[in-house]
Amino acid sequence: MAVAFTTQLERFEDSPLWGYHLVVPNEIAEDLIEGDDRRMVCTLENKISFHCALMPSKTSGWFIMINKSNRNKLGLVRGQVMAVQLEKDTSDYGMPMPDELHELLLQDEVGSDYFHALTPGKQRNLIHFVGQVKSSDIRLRRAFVVVEHLKMHQGVINFKALSQEMKAANQLYNRK
Repeated sequence: MAVAFTTQLERFEDSPLWGYHLVVPNEIAEDLIEGDDRRMVCTLENKISFHCALMPSKTSGWFIMINKSNRNKLGLVRGQVMAVQLEKDTSDYGMPMPDELHELLLQDEVGSDYFHALTPGKQRNLIHFVGQVKSSDIRLRRAFVVVEHLKMHQGVINFKALSQEMKAANQLYNRK
């Protein structure tokens, strides 16, 4: 079920973590939220779609974060009113799984077990890390480093170590 409404782009001034966002009316959010599942697919101006979560606000009910890339694609400015369509995200992970990571997890049972034992948020974090680059070669390298990291650390993510492991893999690749 998709729900359409209009809202405006706003910015939290008092928070270093939260920035530009779209306010979602309470009645719409409450219709879409099922238990703890607040994952959505948001379509703006019938032009771009992205996976997101409905976030609770202390002052305005609910909101959706909107990143700089999506704001720039639509030329959005603070206060601008826009058409929004929200629908439940029915994907397995709350965002698209990169093919490279998917295939690697199919081939590596231990790595897959560690990945699937992570919380959904940590899974999405790793999926985003692998999928945020355009190059398939780099996505594959990142997927390999992530899966090896999970196996080496028995399913615990150490982001500092993961960053160092990725840097080492990049240096090794660039020497060839």
